Amino acid sequence: MPLDIPTFTKEFNRARDRVHGGHPVNLAAEQERLRALVPADASEHDRAWTARVIASLAEPPPPAREWSELYHEAGRIHTAAYPVEGTVEEQIAALQEARRRIWEIADRAPDDEEADIRAMTRALEHIENELRDPSWPDQDGSSPPQRDA
Repeated sequence: MPLDIPTFTKEFNRARDRVHGGHPVNLAAEQERLRALVPADASEHDRAWTARVIASLAEPPPPAREWSELYHEAGRIHTAAYPVEGTVEEQIAALQEARRRIWEIADRAPDDEEADIRAMTRALEHIENELRDPSWPDQDGSSPPQRDA
């Protein structure tokens, strides 16, 4: 019987949440429970992969990411863009301005934050697209072409 990867992954994620959740947990029992999900006739690749993943439960989680002030500034602009009021044209203009400002911040951001900051503009772009065309995205799942900020 081959390894049921979706089930293993789901159970690993649950075990990881319990182990790193801040409450006392029996790590060895969690690891043994995961080992029991690996069939005896699993491929060598699957046995090696699951062994590495199961062993990783004992490793402490990485520290929380510390974002720069530029990231937080972009986040404030992003958050402030949502309660926009006014006409559709005014709302679109406010969203465009927020996206422009966020892109400017991303241009000044450290390399490891630039993409994360630019990603903040995606939700704003989707709102803008919906304001321009309330039927967006189309019923067939397509969407308008991407535009630069």
